[in-house]
Amino acid sequence: MAISVVMPALEMAQETGKLISWLKKEGESVVKGEPLLEVETDKAVMEIEAPADGVLAGVKVQAGTEVPVGRTIAWIVGPGEVPPADEAAIESGRKITAAATSPAIQAATATSSAAQTAASPVKISPKARRLANERGVNLAEVRGSGAGGEILASDILAAAESKAVALPATVDSGSSVSRLMAERTTQSWTTVPHFFVIREVDATALNEARQKLGAEIEQSRGVKLTHTDLLVALVARVLRKHARVNASWAGEGVRSNAAINIGLAMAVEDGVVAPVIHNADKTALAEIAAQRRDLAERARSGKLRPSDIAGGTFTISNLGMFGVDAFTAIIIPPQAAILAVGTIADRVVPVGVGPHAHPGVRPMMTLTLSCDHRVVDGARAAEFLRDLVEAIGNPQQCFHNFGAGDAGA
Repeated sequence: MAISVVMPALEMAQETGKLISWLKKEGESVVKGEPLLEVETDKAVMEIEAPADGVLAGVKVQAGTEVPVGRTIAWIVGPGEVPPADEAAIESGRKITAAATSPAIQAATATSSAAQTAASPVKISPKARRLANERGVNLAEVRGSGAGGEILASDILAAAESKAVALPATVDSGSSVSRLMAERTTQSWTTVPHFFVIREVDATALNEARQKLGAEIEQSRGVKLTHTDLLVALVARVLRKHARVNASWAGEGVRSNAAINIGLAMAVEDGVVAPVIHNADKTALAEIAAQRRDLAERARSGKLRPSDIAGGTFTISNLGMFGVDAFTAIIIPPQAAILAVGTIADRVVPVGVGPHAHPGVRPMMTLTLSCDHRVVDGARAAEFLRDLVEAIGNPQQCFHNFGAGDAGA
């Protein structure tokens, strides 16, 4: 029985998806669960698995095409089977039949193409071929000056020199992930009315909580507790009191989000991804640390699943480990806010209040909250940041107030 391959919905309120590439060719065998195609989301390019065993057939959509969610884009069929008649037409107008998709016909076609290629080989001297490989010259663009059109070493050198003059610089178009990141950040920056609220916070209590709670978590779960883990837990719990900061812009108005799902901006080789810790306000600190480590490892190895990046309602971007004092982050639509976290550094600040205040050295950290002004106004942003600073100043009390076990394993 033919199984349809449809454009999946990977995010909230997603209406269309962009096919980046097919990882299998039409007519190739596929195994259920193996990567079949790549689809673009707002945050990354995700591999989509084959829904069944069989042969890929009836491909209706080519790379680069936007497709409505739920629409059939191909079929997986059994041996000798063809896609349903009303779904089998390819955009080029070719009709799929059992003969057209049979391995024997495909093999014969491939053999014929190879024979045609072999019948008209490029005439080139060994030295010229070596130079072409070394200098990246495309032989198809070179006209040979030797007998019978043979390409000589002098032809390759001339082509290489011409190429160097014509192209003094190259443009790196980047990977699909980096191009997508450039597109989405440009869209966000130019369409979302950003504003920023900044606070400095004394991180003494945060450091102490990491020391006190970290030893137990490392012993029980085998994972080192980080400042990011603590901030995820604290931000999620503070968001319970500030539903508007956890809301989303839905195009025609503000949509409330029942769950608090914290995205973590992570640098990977070719861009930035933001995998999500779901229901972070109900998740114990030890489990947050374990999930963060797992997501980071799979992000670096390119093994994130669609569910790992779906459903984020608020994002944290921490550049403190790079020594950055403070920065502003770009919102990830449709989220209403993102928190930028700078490094923890010793600074001279006033200690105490009133006439008893005196200069002192404290580990200080700068928090910058970027907000979508359509969803969050200045007062709401300031109130959220005020409560977050208070929670950071007494993290263990914050965990205690929100229920036993919040900080434990």
